[in-house]
Amino acid sequence: MMGFGDITKMFGQLKDIRENMQKMQEELQNKIVESSSGGGMVTAQVNGKGELVDIQIEPAAVNADDVEMLEDLIKAAVSAAYQKSQEEMKQEMMKLTGGLDMKGLEQLGSLLG
Repeated sequence: MMGFGDITKMFGQLKDIRENMQKMQEELQNKIVESSSGGGMVTAQVNGKGELVDIQIEPAAVNADDVEMLEDLIKAAVSAAYQKSQEEMKQEMMKLTGGLDMKGLEQLGSLLG
């Protein structure tokens, strides 16, 4: 059975993990990930916040007779960059928490102080 000291120690560790997570999230928010579509015709860059920070379109991708293709390439590049950004955030969180789902622990920690 867990004693009060063990519970206090556990919540101290939870606080440390939460602080490390916040620091890591801040660092990752500044990280830029890139993805392209159409063989590099459209390249999108997204930061760790999921914000589109840059998009580059090769002139050869611009065809007034096929705007729909360009739109599809843009959507594909942006979507892939966003997914890549989210996956990197998830992987870094898993490393930090040892694979634990921290949402429940954070809620418990906030309830208990």
